[in-house]
Order: sequence, then structure tokens, then C-alpha cells
Amino acid sequence: MNSLESFLSEVPVFQKVDQNTLTEIANRSSEKSFQAQEIICYQGDNWPFLFLVKSGHINAIKESPEGRSFITTSLYNGDIFWGLSFFIQDNIMPVMLRAYKDSTIYLWSREKLVPILRSNGELAWKLSQTMIARMQLAGDIVDELAFLPVTGRLSALLLETFEDSEDEFVARELTLDDMASHIGTTREVVCRHLHRFAEKGVIEITRTKIRIKNRDQLKTQSSL
Repeated sequence: MNSLESFLSEVPVFQKVDQNTLTEIANRSSEKSFQAQEIICYQGDNWPFLFLVKSGHINAIKESPEGRSFITTSLYNGDIFWGLSFFIQDNIMPVMLRAYKDSTIYLWSREKLVPILRSNGELAWKLSQTMIARMQLAGDIVDELAFLPVTGRLSALLLETFEDSEDEFVARELTLDDMASHIGTTREVVCRHLHRFAEKGVIEITRTKIRIKNRDQLKTQSSL
């Protein structure tokens, strides 16, 4: 078993695939690397591929005609994603895919992988479950945007981003634009709310670092 086959065998979608099929799937893949901020595909492209993240961080970004953007999904090591035209020919991408950090993916075209899916019911079933889970996540995001105010969305983002920090300063990897894209607002609104949190003693913030001072208050805000 080569390194890619070993990696595939640890991904839930491929765990029950027999060795011969696993080898065939590995042989039909191509490995591609992208630098931080490099575009993988654009919103509106006909992109008939499925990919597995080997390493890095990739964002799926929805852009509005007015130029605003919203990060619908963030993908990390072991995550699977696909273009709509992988399953339905000529359907265009509803999002742009961009590497947030240097990233490497394993990529399969529709022509190379769909025949294997059609002949392997267990693999197709597992991929269907992954698609449903992604749809459920999208539904949760829509509910959050519709019913949770910006204060709550920003609180939830801070808790998720800095969950491992214990009352200590942590480097701010997310810019104001990144935060705005994650919660569906503008950088000006994010900046205003961060300063309000700081004034209330919930966080302490500098140009490059942030410290969570009152995690309980953020949890309260994130559930309102």
C-alpha cells in the first residue's frame, strides 16, 4: 500500500473500499499544490472535479454582484469537496475555491472517478452521506445568518478560532476581511464590534494579537 492509498484508507468515505478498488482510485488521481491565496476555481466555472485535501486550508467563497464575499465552507486535511458538474454535467460552480494557506489536494475528474462510483455501491453511499452532511452544515449556516445577529456570529467565530487559548494573547491569523467573510458582513462592522467587545472587557486586542478575557460572555452572546 503506497502513501496515497494509506491516506485514502483513513478517510471515512474510502474506509470500506477493497484494496483493488482503493489502488485504482489512487492511480486515477492527480496531486496539485496551490500557494496561499491562489484561486483553485472561480464561481461560475464549469468544474467537473472532486478533490480530497492532503494538507493546508481551502475556503469555498460565495461572492455577490456588489463585491461582498462570504466563506460558506472551510476545508482541511482529509476533507472532500466537489464541483456541481462532477455529478450533473454543465452545472456551474456556486462558489469560488481559494487556498487560504499553502495547500495540496488529490484531484479526480468526473470521467475518471464516476465509473468507479457507479460500480461500487458502498463507496457511492458513503459519498452521499458526506454530501448530506455538507447540506446540513449549509443549512445551519443559513439559519445562523437568518436568525443570529452579527454580535452572536462574531462571538461564535472568536470562540471557534481561539478555542485552545487560555487567557493568553494569540496571533490574529484572520484579518478583518476574513472575519467579515466568515460571518457575512463587512470589515467595518467587524471592526466596530471588536472594539465594543474590547470596551466591555470581553477581549483585549492589538493590531496583531487578541486575548479572550471573558469566554462566558462570548458564549452567552453566541447563543442569543
